[in-house]
Amino acid sequence: MRKRFTDAIRNGEKGFYIRNSLFIPFHLELLSIWLGKEMSLLSSPELITDIADPELLFIREGEGYTNLVFRKWGDLGRELGHHKGHIILHAAEKGTDIFLSENIHYIKVCFRDVETHRLVTFEQIDNPFYL
Repeated sequence: MRKRFTDAIRNGEKGFYIRNSLFIPFHLELLSIWLGKEMSLLSSPELITDIADPELLFIREGEGYTNLVFRKWGDLGRELGHHKGHIILHAAEKGTDIFLSENIHYIKVCFRDVETHRLVTFEQIDNPFYL
């Protein structure tokens, strides 16, 4: 059974992370990823476009979740938690036509409660450069 991210976000479902491994409670067709730092007005997000490179990113899909392992990063919560940054997923729902612009969305992954539960929340956004 595939879980749609639009439904998961609307229902307020949360994900979690373990060090450099992000578990999200839905499936998606991933096009690109940005890692954004919010510490400086001059900082720009780091774009990961070659998501097929196993040295950068490993993707595993379970029955009701997707696991993204960021291999060049240490602890995502330490680097992006406490409002230091976020991850933007540029994606389409799994199984939809990625060539139709109305199927493409940006999902902001926010690191919350990094000390105890390692939770992440999700928000659909219009433009990753105007947050």
